[in-house]
Amino acid sequence: MENLLYWAGMSAVAVNALTGVLDAGRKRMDLIGVVMVGAATALGGGTVRDVLLGRPVFWISDQVYLVVALLTTLLIFFAVRGLRLPPRLFLIPDALGLALFTIVGTQIALEWNASWLVASLLGVITGVVGGVLRDVLCNEVPLVFVKGELYASAAWAGALGLVGLQALGVSPVIAAWAGMACVLGVRLLAMAFRISLPIYSERQ
Repeated sequence: MENLLYWAGMSAVAVNALTGVLDAGRKRMDLIGVVMVGAATALGGGTVRDVLLGRPVFWISDQVYLVVALLTTLLIFFAVRGLRLPPRLFLIPDALGLALFTIVGTQIALEWNASWLVASLLGVITGVVGGVLRDVLCNEVPLVFVKGELYASAAWAGALGLVGLQALGVSPVIAAWAGMACVLGVRLLAMAFRISLPIYSERQ
């Protein structure tokens, strides 16, 4: 399980860094701006999770995460600079990053003896905060706060699925894969069929 968490976390860092570069690129930021957005997107959610759990911040304890975030940001910046990309291109890797980070965050919280509810919410925080930072730095309303396809709720469904399967005695590795599939599947289905939650509206 430790190997799965490590490589899932590393993959999530790289994927989220990619989404940060694509979003910052649409705002025509320079290299420093793109690096800042990419790093914040890749490392923000896990940082908040670790601070709330009182554990060492993951990219400070293991600087390979930081190196991966920076190298991915630079590589994608120079690879796609000058290309005309679809505006919604970043949504697919964003969904993958959401799935990976949600499950990693939930499992880490469980290992730190958080209750099932706290662990699932910390999984959601790990999954969405990086994207929130990305959107704020790019001067946009974060995806999780606007009317649109299921986002944080997709992450929570996968986190609760992971917790529930482990409570039923399912192997943590199998539960983790199932949770990731749940987050990714719900998010992609919501994007494809425009599935969203009810919004607040006042009676006219």
